[in-house]
Order: sequence, then structure tokens, then C-alpha cells
Amino acid sequence: MCAGAAVAARLDAVIFGAADPKAGAMGSLYNLGADPRLNHELGVVGGVRGEECAELLSTFFATRRTARD
Repeated sequence: MCAGAAVAARLDAVIFGAADPKAGAMGSLYNLGADPRLNHELGVVGGVRGEECAELLSTFFATRRTARD
């Protein structure tokens, strides 16, 4: 959904830290930004401070799971 919004907004680029190998649509599982079938292509830069971002996401969701239990 976010990848589609980025294309629709005609952003120049998307820059992200942690890849999502299961569902990422901007440079992880798929690269919607480079799909020539769409009316706009955009640059994608991944892995910026990737380890730190992955740790932040893991900690956040672990805390959410613990709070529900």
C-alpha cells in the first residue's frame, strides 16, 4: 500500500533502512518503483542504517507482543 502511494505521489526516491523480505515492495521482495508497466518510476535505496533499523523494529514488535500477553 505504501509503495503504491509513493508511485502515485510521483516521489523521486524512497530511502529505507530495514528490508522486508516477506512483503517488501520497494527493493526487498519486489521493486514496484522500477516497474516499467507503471506511469512513474522512482529510485529506491535500501539498507541505510539497516541493522539499527531492524533492531528498532524487532524491539518495537516484541514489546507489542509482550504487552498483549
